[in-house]
Amino acid sequence: MSTYRAADSKREEFRKYLEKAGVVDALTKVLVNLYEEPEKPNNALDFLLKNMSQEGPDTSDVESLKAEVMELRSQCACMSQENEELRSRLERYEPKSEEANN
Repeated sequence: MSTYRAADSKREEFRKYLEKAGVVDALTKVLVNLYEEPEKPNNALDFLLKNMSQEGPDTSDVESLKAEVMELRSQCACMSQENEELRSRLERYEPKSEEANN
């Protein structure tokens, strides 16, 4: 009976290891994707392998894209402000046609 408990202990330790390493979450995610697939593939194992091997973007790529987005948003805000200033200056020199008719 002690060997049964030792085996359970090893299983529990291994399960914790898999959870900590993110393996359980990754497997769950891929299995959910397979479950939600409208047309089930003929070879489920190939589906699992293809979906498990998909990697997300590199962290450095994500960070550089975030920085680029921030820079572009800043440029957009500056250009919007400049556009508003130029529109107001243009209205001073070229009044709208409605005002010119009065």
